Amino acid sequence: MRVALLAAALLLAGCATTSVPDPVQAALDKAGLPARSLGYVLQPLDGSRPAVTRRADDAMSPGSTMKLVTATVALDKLGINHRGRTELLAAAAPVNGVIDGALILRGVADPDLDWPALWWLLRQLRESGVREIRGGLVVDRALFNPTRFDVGLPPFDDAPEFGYNVIPDALHLNGSLLDYELQATPTGVSVRTLPALPGLTVDASAMTLSTRLCKDWDEDWKRAAMQPVGDGWALKLQGAFPAGCRQRAALQIVDRQWLVARAVRQFWAELGGTMGAGDVEAAAPAGAVVLATHRGRPLAEVLRGVMKSSDNALTRLIYLQLGAQAAQGGEPTLAASERVVRGWFQAQGLDDRGLVLDNGSGLSRSERISPAQLAGLLRAGQRGAQAPELLATLPIAGLDGTLSRRLKDGPATGAARLKTGTLRDAVGLAGFVPDANGKPWVFVALLNDPQAAAKGRPVLDALVNWVATQR
Repeated sequence: MRVALLAAALLLAGCATTSVPDPVQAALDKAGLPARSLGYVLQPLDGSRPAVTRRADDAMSPGSTMKLVTATVALDKLGINHRGRTELLAAAAPVNGVIDGALILRGVADPDLDWPALWWLLRQLRESGVREIRGGLVVDRALFNPTRFDVGLPPFDDAPEFGYNVIPDALHLNGSLLDYELQATPTGVSVRTLPALPGLTVDASAMTLSTRLCKDWDEDWKRAAMQPVGDGWALKLQGAFPAGCRQRAALQIVDRQWLVARAVRQFWAELGGTMGAGDVEAAAPAGAVVLATHRGRPLAEVLRGVMKSSDNALTRLIYLQLGAQAAQGGEPTLAASERVVRGWFQAQGLDDRGLVLDNGSGLSRSERISPAQLAGLLRAGQRGAQAPELLATLPIAGLDGTLSRRLKDGPATGAARLKTGTLRDAVGLAGFVPDANGKPWVFVALLNDPQAAAKGRPVLDALVNWVATQR
């Protein structure tokens, strides 16, 4: 390990620059950002030239470039074919079409459990001959400890109902989201949910019409008021909505346990089955019989969408699976996940001092990593057996994912593969940029400043294009 650390230090020792390239300095000046806000490590992947560095060893806020850590470690430790799943179980096998007890819905970190998948699980059960469930529904989220990380946790920002803020559990049904279709009418706004669920009423009478463009519909959104009514919920939507607009939005408003139970009951009834009273969250009993299974896509396929779109919730789900696989005794899952990541860093000869892990997605005010650590991670990933899969997950400059509208007309267009990162006070890019000779460079650039999100992206893009012109 000491040899590996020494080799990494020598690679980074060549050009610890005190000034930035001219086009990048010009971009900083135009944005009014100080050079001290920028840290980077830039070097040919083959190590044929000394690294160009600035603040290489400073722990910085990475935004979603932290997803590279989760993706790289997960491909290595979980494997490209790792798959989450969802199961329907019962304490004992059905007899003559009857489950004499509860139906158990167990989540095992299935990334693809949407409404059709849930319906198909229940359809399998119904077609096996089961028609009556004498108990209620037991929802088993026991894969993670605690089972619900979201309970009691303060919201990350003032928009906890939007999908990027979802904190997943082991039963990630439809991403814990329900679709709301909003449509402007001549006098106000109408709304319906998809699917429509008995016991849930939505009132949009307090919403007004605005003159905003449809694409900016959420600018005047205000958090919904929600009240229990019997065994259901009454939602009152607030704020304004653009006149002449129709929009479908997936939102996290309704309690997820209620949502799961109500959806299962509705789908089961539509399939001609009956179910008794009483719905709870609990672990399946020992010896429970699996009656139907849904399997998610292999990890390598899931990660392509996760990284291209920068999906926070699914990244967190994958990070938690690292811990669930390794947890010892009653160890909290997040603690086990951190232990796995730090162990991987050490096994690769990477220094983990200054590394701060939270949820593995970068949607965090506390996560920190240095440009040198991210560069070392990228090098290690490209040495590993899963290098092609990791490379395929990265957005391509100017073409797809979170880079589809950036770097669209320049030397890096269609060639650079980079993970983006954005928080209010942090932006980043990390991945691989071919130079003018087609030689890939390891590229890590992080910019931390109160104005980073508003002004920092052109600075990073200028640095990408500078690398792409090197010979």
